[in-house]
Amino acid sequence: MADVEAPPLSRKMHDLTDQVVLITGIGCIGKGWGNGIAIATLFARQGAILFGCDLFIEAAETSKAQILAENPKTNITVMHGDATSSSSMKGFVDACMVRHGRIDILVNNVGRSEPGDPASISEEVWDKQMDVNLKSVYLTSHLVLPIMAAQKSGGNIVNISSVSGLRYIGKPQVAYSTTKAAILSFTRTTAVIYAKRGVRLNTVVPGLINTPLVKMLADKYAGGDYEGYCKVRDEQVPTGKMGSAWDVANAALFLASKEASYITGTEIVVDGGLTQSTGRT
Repeated sequence: MADVEAPPLSRKMHDLTDQVVLITGIGCIGKGWGNGIAIATLFARQGAILFGCDLFIEAAETSKAQILAENPKTNITVMHGDATSSSSMKGFVDACMVRHGRIDILVNNVGRSEPGDPASISEEVWDKQMDVNLKSVYLTSHLVLPIMAAQKSGGNIVNISSVSGLRYIGKPQVAYSTTKAAILSFTRTTAVIYAKRGVRLNTVVPGLINTPLVKMLADKYAGGDYEGYCKVRDEQVPTGKMGSAWDVANAALFLASKEASYITGTEIVVDGGLTQSTGRT
């Protein structure tokens, strides 16, 4: 058997120095840490070059300012981008290629949850859920995969799904659950197709995460009772509390790093044991 060379002792774990990271949904909405800003901040700390977009340019600029305040030397560009629009995503990818000439990592981070079962959800809401949660992943992958496959260094894609794609978690959100399950299949299948082309694809599957979006969910599902909604979510998790955006970011960083170079077509579930529980502890 051929000898396997050990990594150098001096190499920093999860080092992303000069890796060009394309990330959708980079914006910071409200107070606190959302998945997008947490992932971008953590990647920047590891030396990544960030190129992000958000539907709300003000939110993207807020994230950029926050990251630069921590480290003014961070190479970061943000722009408006509609992840459901093919022309917008083409402009986003093209702009990154003009500026940096390559894309090493793609993080698909956009998503939105709307309530409803098949009998009650409108066709319009269903279609919008398909677009923002699933079509967005297709559009960026469609544009970025040929670029990564043509690079000697290959590339890797990290998609953000949800435990709603694994099991019913007590909320009537069938369209959201359907899209998040589809992301898992999309990632696994595409990973096999592109494995020999040097491109890895994996998924982070967050459970109940305490981000600024929880306030919006409380308005939808709990009549605006934010504190009560948080208490219910905490009690659902075997560990007794929701996770944070940093838990999601740490999983994304690992999958994007060289330490995960032999990992493709799989997922990391970040849920405090939720999917392995009956909900009764």
